[in-house]
Amino acid sequence: MKRKIGFIGAGNMGSAIMRGVSLSELRWEIEIYAADPDESKLDALSDCDIIKCKDSAELMDESDIVFLAVKPQVLENVLKSLDGHVRDEHIFVSIAAGISADFIRNTLDNQNVGVILVMPNTPLLLKEGATAIASTDSVPEKQFKFVCSVFESCGQVQVISEDKMKEIIAINGSSPAFIYLFAKGFIDYAAKNGIDAEAAKKLFCQSLVGSAKMMTDSGYTIDELIKMVSSPGGTTLAGLDRLYANDLLKAVDEACDACTKRAYELSK
Repeated sequence: MKRKIGFIGAGNMGSAIMRGVSLSELRWEIEIYAADPDESKLDALSDCDIIKCKDSAELMDESDIVFLAVKPQVLENVLKSLDGHVRDEHIFVSIAAGISADFIRNTLDNQNVGVILVMPNTPLLLKEGATAIASTDSVPEKQFKFVCSVFESCGQVQVISEDKMKEIIAINGSSPAFIYLFAKGFIDYAAKNGIDAEAAKKLFCQSLVGSAKMMTDSGYTIDELIKMVSSPGGTTLAGLDRLYANDLLKAVDEACDACTKRAYELSK
């Protein structure tokens, strides 16, 4: 018997997850239902064999696992619109930043539903996502493993504790934007010095890919990897001196703190 999963919201993240699942081996095990006020977003998924629902209430009646793929600011209204359609056996999967399982249960006025919290990131659009996921006591292990497999169809998944889901946002959810800004500095520097911006972007992006592989696959620590690139009296050390002088690590720490603080604000 096929699992019935529903997606409330077919924006970038929701669409990427549905597309990833529809192209994976899971497609033989599931039926995908989707609802979104913008019907054109559902039409854009016509190649993914989804079943369009006229609204979220219809989707709830058809689905067992419901993915809440909407922004935190609208989630409360979405949850309230489900009144009368929530069953105790429903499992809700939320990708809304900063929103707690208690908030979802309390807004639904149902303490029996299962809740799984997820923090994906936008590279999921290219099936290169880095997704943090946390279960709660009300979710059966078999169901949790299935939801993990959904996100594994779009990249890598790491299970973390529920009480760290706000802190993890800076690490994988927001960090792509920080990395893009960092990259912009290098590409702008290349352009300022008469180097073709496209060539510089390709070289820098490959450097990011290679550096990430070195961190995950080489067996060296990050400090060891820095030392490997830094010849005594060389160019790299000259550049590192400026990054240390401008306290790059402090700036990163403050950016992460700001993300986490905002996540707690959104949860209230």
